[in-house]
Amino acid sequence: MECSGCGTCCVAPDISSLDKKVGERCRHLSGEQRCQIYEERPAVCRGYRPDTICGLIAAPTLQERVDKYLGLFGLEPD
Repeated sequence: MECSGCGTCCVAPDISSLDKKVGERCRHLSGEQRCQIYEERPAVCRGYRPDTICGLIAAPTLQERVDKYLGLFGLEPD
């Protein structure tokens, strides 16, 4: 599966190496949903691969996708 560039993986999960909490927008995510440090991004981000979850959380807006992601995993924003 190819990345759709929806930005959900840069908002919904925590990224401890960037001190980013669950549900918090990564400070490196641009307004166009692109990583501004893509070439230097942490290993956890490099290792992420789009999968069936991306299809399960599909929605028109980033906030709706994030809400679906959090609900899917039973997570609450910090």
